[in-house]
Amino acid sequence: MRKIPFSPPDITEEEIEAVAEVLRSGWITTGPNSARFEQELAYYCGTEQAVALNSATAGLELILKVLGIGEGDEVITTPYTYAATSNVLVHRGIMPTFVDVKRDSFLIDEQKVYEAITPNTRAIMTVDIAGVPVDYDQIREVLKAKDRQDITLISDSAHSFGARYKGRKVGGQMDFHVFSFHAIKNLTTAEGGAITYNNNRFQGKEDLYKEFKYTSLHGQNKDAFSKMQAGAWKYDILTDGFKCNMTDIMAAIGRVQLRRYDDMLRKRAELHQVYSQVLGGKDWAILPFDKNEVMESCYHLYTLRLKGLREDQRDRVIQKMGEKDIATNVHFMPLPMFTLYRNLGYRLEDYPNAQAQYANEISLPLYSKLTLDEAEYVAEELIDCVESI
Repeated sequence: MRKIPFSPPDITEEEIEAVAEVLRSGWITTGPNSARFEQELAYYCGTEQAVALNSATAGLELILKVLGIGEGDEVITTPYTYAATSNVLVHRGIMPTFVDVKRDSFLIDEQKVYEAITPNTRAIMTVDIAGVPVDYDQIREVLKAKDRQDITLISDSAHSFGARYKGRKVGGQMDFHVFSFHAIKNLTTAEGGAITYNNNRFQGKEDLYKEFKYTSLHGQNKDAFSKMQAGAWKYDILTDGFKCNMTDIMAAIGRVQLRRYDDMLRKRAELHQVYSQVLGGKDWAILPFDKNEVMESCYHLYTLRLKGLREDQRDRVIQKMGEKDIATNVHFMPLPMFTLYRNLGYRLEDYPNAQAQYANEISLPLYSKLTLDEAEYVAEELIDCVESI
């Protein structure tokens, strides 16, 4: 019996040596490595700007803070996501306006977005699931049809770093994209995230990048690297900011990962293909999206659905896979299932498509250190588990 974890990080001696070099340098917090990582991220995504932070969650909240989106405003988003997407809204005093996903899809329903827009709508926060981008142009068409192009478009792209939309890498299609570099993501900095965008004078801002940077550091107008230069101790506090800057240790890992990233993506695509080849002949297997003429996934998750299985049967499959030492997961529990959101008045039955997607979804192990033989083994063991239910 082989032991297959769900998603361990792909760390090599090159990342370890890069961290050691930072530690030996004497400068371990935000500094030159973080700045270079931002430049390299922007280049990779084909955007004008990138802001490196300690998490994607921080990136989402930072955008809301800097743009003054808060209590009294409405933000439309999806209940089919991890809690971070909407928790940042609750922090800002906003009750999320949830709209359901499309039928047989993990992605937000553009028609329901259209219907949910009110005069108080300030932003729409879409979510790319499993590495698959939302149809960004369709969302923009919704705003055009409503004559509401003043609404800010934020993409929670935590899963989709390296995905493609209409031939271009994800990162500049919406007003803002926010990526995650958490330990289980395709590219990791241990923890970490980034905002990417193109218009540094968005909504009339004088220098949005500068504002993001100082708001991520308690509102302090000098970062630690600048403040520690001889005689340069004095600083000002410009706003009630956060503390969510990325360290040079994290950036050093990310810079190495970025150099390796295209190879890592190719491996993920191959693993995705193995799963689909083995499972594609099974009438109970609803295979996840990979690519079409408009978009291509970055293969972050293999979100299989088990046709005809109830939620409790899906859970039994997960248990049986666990007994074989194969870790699987579920992405995601819709947010109205959680105590916090139930207590805020949300009900799962109001989002039937999200409920249906969740009830029979199972995520299979998918990471760049997994071998093709191991992926085939996982798929074959899954077949055994499903067909013995």
